[in-house]
Amino acid sequence: MTEMHHFINGALTKGTSGRFSDVFNPATGEVQGKLPLATSEELDQAVQIAKAAQPEWAATNPQKRARVMMKFVDLMHRDMDKIAEALSREHGKTIPDAKGDVIRGLECVEFCIGAPHLLKGEYTDSAGPGIDLYSMRQPLGVCGGITPFNFPAMMPLWMFAPAIVCGNAFVLKPSERDPSATIMLAELLEEAGLPKGVLQVVNGDKVAVDALLDHPDVASIGFVGSTPIAEYIYQRAAAAGKRVQCFGGAKNHMIIMPDADLDQAADALVGAGFGAAGERCMAISVAVPVGEETADKLIEKLIPRIEALKVGPYTAGDDVDFGPVVSADAKKRILGLVESGVAQGAELVVDGRNFSLQGYEDGFFVGPHLFDRVTTDMDIYTQEIFGPVLSTVRAATYEDALKIAMDNEYGNGTAIYTRDGDTARDYVARVNVGMVGVNVPIPVPLAYHTFGGWKKSAFGDLNQHGPDSIKFYTRTKTVTARWPSGIKEGGEFNFKSMD
Repeated sequence: MTEMHHFINGALTKGTSGRFSDVFNPATGEVQGKLPLATSEELDQAVQIAKAAQPEWAATNPQKRARVMMKFVDLMHRDMDKIAEALSREHGKTIPDAKGDVIRGLECVEFCIGAPHLLKGEYTDSAGPGIDLYSMRQPLGVCGGITPFNFPAMMPLWMFAPAIVCGNAFVLKPSERDPSATIMLAELLEEAGLPKGVLQVVNGDKVAVDALLDHPDVASIGFVGSTPIAEYIYQRAAAAGKRVQCFGGAKNHMIIMPDADLDQAADALVGAGFGAAGERCMAISVAVPVGEETADKLIEKLIPRIEALKVGPYTAGDDVDFGPVVSADAKKRILGLVESGVAQGAELVVDGRNFSLQGYEDGFFVGPHLFDRVTTDMDIYTQEIFGPVLSTVRAATYEDALKIAMDNEYGNGTAIYTRDGDTARDYVARVNVGMVGVNVPIPVPLAYHTFGGWKKSAFGDLNQHGPDSIKFYTRTKTVTARWPSGIKEGGEFNFKSMD
């Protein structure tokens, strides 16, 4: 049993609240750590330290800030195995999946190395008689972030890397379920040369979250999690005058056209639906085959692939396809939704309800499930399951399939599998979803583009990483300058035209 710590002012710091949260090993069900839950006073102390450290960091040359990120990338590569193992131990992901978590965050840091160019403003000389106009991008001050359990390395990196390289300080509240990878990243960033206090990691629950949302010295909030919590955080933080970006739930559809390569589509669905035990906001959880013949053939190809999936702990080797879900509550909720699907008339084609792993009976393992003939009024369709459950909703025509995706309240990601360019172009143009894949199952853009959904999957005007992250973590100041060439006689009382 390990007592865990906050990371305050460059050092691991014991909590003072006397309140703790259990950190489990999802594979065994055992408690492996006690995580301190911060008080509002502890959160305030972290913010004040960050506020004091931020001005000097903001005054540092952008190229020097970028060099810290360059060193940080090297250190992440050096400690990749160590970070991935800590992540797997607390989350349950396989080691290859955990490394992918770190690498996708690392790619965002690589993008941030270009900050000297990305932070350049605009300049117009001689906009009027002796008048020059220019704009500058300046940091906000102290920024805050609240990150989810399912990507404990990638999501913090998506937030604090661009915020810090823009000259801000950052206070992060990671998930209390798997905080170790985040703490390790904070230590590496300081080793890379980040001044003490610029990045603070405060563990906690709603007490710390609300203190962060309400704090007058925190200028912005980033959040990723469920839609109800995203709405709460967006409303509360915006009411406090903060810049806010919140990313919520998802129900991602893959449209499979009759002309699609069904082997390719089936392989894509298995990877996108069951990878990381389905605990991804970009997981494909709904397959929408067009036409009965397409649906029958797709189900026929999916069944053996899903039945062959290897489920186990990360220690069982790299050939494990997915591990446990993150908690006992998550397992209970997933299986409850599976039961509701059966009760409401969906056809359970692959039944993982009785899955058990010898020696890991107390772990949070959930077997893979495949439903067919799901309708859009069923709970397994309307709710985000966030587990290894793939639902098949049959569509008679392409227009019906498009309508299914468009009518859903979520708009995070979607994909279409087809050989026809005209159909693909039409789908891309019309679907009201923020990220679209064409013969790509999980359309997560690379770090130099932006990530963000539509509808109830996102709240706020700007997306994560890419150019939007620089905009989100800076504000624009525009200067109109005039330098008289000589002494002027008296003042001017009219607004001079720019001729």
